[in-house]
Amino acid sequence: MKRIILLGVMFFIVIGCEGKSNEIAKIPEASGICFSQKSKTLFVAHDEGKVFEIDKNGKILRERRLGKYDLEGVACDDIKGELLFAVEGKDNILVVGQKNLKIRNYINIKRVYHDKMILKKDRKNKGLEGIAIVGDALFLSNQSDVFLPKKNPSLLIKVEKSNKKKVTISKLFEHGHKDISGLTYHDKYLYMVSDTEDLLLKYSLDEKKVVFTAKLPAFAQEGVAFDDEGYIYFADDNGAVLKYKKEKFGL
Repeated sequence: MKRIILLGVMFFIVIGCEGKSNEIAKIPEASGICFSQKSKTLFVAHDEGKVFEIDKNGKILRERRLGKYDLEGVACDDIKGELLFAVEGKDNILVVGQKNLKIRNYINIKRVYHDKMILKKDRKNKGLEGIAIVGDALFLSNQSDVFLPKKNPSLLIKVEKSNKKKVTISKLFEHGHKDISGLTYHDKYLYMVSDTEDLLLKYSLDEKKVVFTAKLPAFAQEGVAFDDEGYIYFADDNGAVLKYKKEKFGL
């Protein structure tokens, strides 16, 4: 019995040390992350309205408070030099300049599909969470604690990029997982993290299905990003940014 207990304790120590060794930055309530191919840096969203810019080793280069926003996912638009933040609860996208970190615009996502279907939330304080840019479109996760075909589905939302103040849903994608808390687009696939399931999901937009899953260590997954050197980064809502080689998860 003592040997079993000792082995169990050693297992949790190893897991804890592994997590610490992959921690490159301490950022309170890190809720989203994206990598800029232009600046070769990462931008991290903060639950209470802040944005951080860090280098690939985790050094904080800049920090700015944008206002009283519950910022969740963030996507780097290097063509326009912008950061697009998903604001939880209000279904807004906050558009911020990458250079000066100042607010440029707000976009409201109307929860209407084909002028008929209203995409519901399962709780008022949930809603839009992860965000990713795919060509001329934005993909967002409708974070939900329930599966399809419930009335409050956990779906991917597609909207067209626009300069308008309000946009409607142009397409919906089913994926069969719940609590999608982070999105990013990498090498022609959409990657998602499920906080509840501790999963990294590789989604094919062409096949409209998840084509690969990898188990993640148990932490508060809130965002995911890839850099240009074969590393994957996670925003941990418990207050950290984690960095791993892609190979660790079979990528």
